[in-house]
Amino acid sequence: LIQIAASFVLVAAAGATVKTLLALEAARTGFDTQHVLAVNVPVMREGKTPQQVVDYYREATRQIRELPGVQNVAVGSSAPWRDRGDNFALQFSVDGHVPAAGEEQPRAGFQVVTPAFFASLGLPVLEGRDFNDADRHGSEPVAIVSESLARQMFPKGDALNHHVLWTDPLLRFVPGLNPQPRRIVGVVPDIDNTNLESRPTITVYHPFDQEQFFVGGRLVVHAGSDPHALVKPITAIMRKLSADQPVEHAATLEDIRAEVLSSDRLNVKVSGVFAGVALLIAVVGVAGVLAFSVSGRTREFGIRLAVGSQPRQLLIRVVAEGAAMALGGLALGFASGFWLAQLAGTFLGDLKMPGVLPVAGSALVLLLAAVIASAIPAARAARVDVMQALRTE
Repeated sequence: LIQIAASFVLVAAAGATVKTLLALEAARTGFDTQHVLAVNVPVMREGKTPQQVVDYYREATRQIRELPGVQNVAVGSSAPWRDRGDNFALQFSVDGHVPAAGEEQPRAGFQVVTPAFFASLGLPVLEGRDFNDADRHGSEPVAIVSESLARQMFPKGDALNHHVLWTDPLLRFVPGLNPQPRRIVGVVPDIDNTNLESRPTITVYHPFDQEQFFVGGRLVVHAGSDPHALVKPITAIMRKLSADQPVEHAATLEDIRAEVLSSDRLNVKVSGVFAGVALLIAVVGVAGVLAFSVSGRTREFGIRLAVGSQPRQLLIRVVAEGAAMALGGLALGFASGFWLAQLAGTFLGDLKMPGVLPVAGSALVLLLAAVIASAIPAARAARVDVMQALRTE
């Protein structure tokens, strides 16, 4: 029973891992992952004024846009999945929103992007407009917000032309970030830079030309053909404009997505190996126990056959014993697995129980394995020679 219970827990865990991986691989991201190239181009500030940094990236994107096969190009402070865990959230407020009693100060992620950043990712502007060349230093401070922020703070759907203001006390440690209220000029789909299965994400985007505070440096290029063919000419342009400019980790969003999934694929392989070994041990254990039971009951089977029982009835009887043994082990495994999950949940708050499909599938696999393991000793019981069995002491 313990072998079957342990096998059930491991097989169910492996099934849940496989289900999670399949869900992640099938998740719709909203990006054109096959044709979007992300390149790390870290900001090099030494010996440059903020305006020189802005001019460098503006000229680089202009020249890259003229390359054959380039449909759109932009620069942002982060790229999807490339900077997982690096996003920070700041407290903010908006005009027109009256907080409820006891409501916490809302927080939003902060990003700086150039015009065409969203188009380069293959995302539309849902309301309003994108940034343009007129959104530069000295002009009216503007911002674009994510769809979740617009829904949460403006449930009537009137986010445009309202103002968003950063109120976080940490801003005094962020030199160069403009704290003035910003007029919302656009709403874009949520961009979850951390999770492959997109979750509601509250983000405020600033135009690149209006910010002296800019970290990261992620070039995003939307190509019409093979994005990897653009890596060399892009690197040549960046280095021509600044010989010491790093150009690193060029990869499509699909490549980055596969890299993120690599740990999940490894988990599937490891848990699959453990589950397979446990299943094999359980099968051998069931077969061994029933074989021992059949060998000790040879006389009983002979008497049953002598008084009219059919071999088929003995076969079914032994297989039923194996199935009953498996059901007992499954019940023990379910109870122990539930207890272990509850115990682990006290240390890992986001731990979830496996779904119905992995649990039911694991139970069915183990039940079938037990029936198959019972077949050999059951067939042996059905072939008992009556005369020889009756002479057995």
